[in-house]
Amino acid sequence: MASKLAVQFCGVLFAMLVPVSASAADTVLNGLDYPWDIEAHGGKIYVTEKSGTVGILADGSFTRLPVETSQPILDDRGGGLLGLAISPDFPDTGRIVLYQHYGTPDARMNRVIEAERLGDRWKETRVLIDAIPGHPLYNGGRVAFGPDGMLYVTTGWTENRERPQDLGSLAGKILRVTPDGEIPSDNPFAGSPVWSLGHRNPQGLAWDASGQLFAAEHGQSGHDEVNRIERGGNYGWPLIQGDETRDGLLAPLAHSGQSTWAPSGLTSDGDRLLLAGLRVNGILEVTTDGRVSEAYQAGERIRDVLVSDGVIYAITTNRSPRREGASEDRLIRLDP
Repeated sequence: MASKLAVQFCGVLFAMLVPVSASAADTVLNGLDYPWDIEAHGGKIYVTEKSGTVGILADGSFTRLPVETSQPILDDRGGGLLGLAISPDFPDTGRIVLYQHYGTPDARMNRVIEAERLGDRWKETRVLIDAIPGHPLYNGGRVAFGPDGMLYVTTGWTENRERPQDLGSLAGKILRVTPDGEIPSDNPFAGSPVWSLGHRNPQGLAWDASGQLFAAEHGQSGHDEVNRIERGGNYGWPLIQGDETRDGLLAPLAHSGQSTWAPSGLTSDGDRLLLAGLRVNGILEVTTDGRVSEAYQAGERIRDVLVSDGVIYAITTNRSPRREGASEDRLIRLDP
């Protein structure tokens, strides 16, 4: 386990990471190319790859299946096939939910689709949310079903300073819809899928044992955040960041200060959150009172983290979205 040195600054707890020896990590699967999301169900592990596949690891064998969509997947820069959520009715329907980047490099969009497995492929069955503004890098992209049975979706700010604060835009938000893509009657803004606003590029969603939602998001230059998400909350971007305050805007639970974690996937493990860090090349532990420390040092860019049956899994994306070429990634299992 890593050494920890927590410091407090202006009321916000964050951590200085102390170099430690790498935690033991076993390779479960080699040969992945820019995986983005990892989920588990029924003893199987499901992995999205940005190029447009959802693979299944079962009984030591990995089957990579393409996703057939009505709009071609735009696999370019930070866009492609991103988030994955397994529907609560999956045992009966085989349905999954995916976050898809589409359009052209000059006219990018995102949408949330439902898909089912048909033999050797996944096939889109319907669109749940469409016309989410897209960007080469800032698309959000995480989808997850909450303990309330609703579908939550993170979206990026697209480098447009107006959109995160505009309730008429789907950009820079956390959205909440029913499994059928309808707007729940108890959403905070009537007729809107927006659950919270003022986000920059949130890529992690997780609920603790009490049902509290947390989100992780990339900051502008440093000031990466973990936020405790409240219904209708405004998290301030681009009006405030870090320790800045303003009436009506919510401060983060924890942030990285002037350094960066480059946070992506987030999961709950008992009384702590585990945060995948691309820049820190490992996994951070975040307590629900905002203490951050290094949990695992992997020596690789970690995109997402999963706890399944008490085992911690992670996927790497070792190529930056700002670069070209194969990513040469793997699925790893970490010692608890």
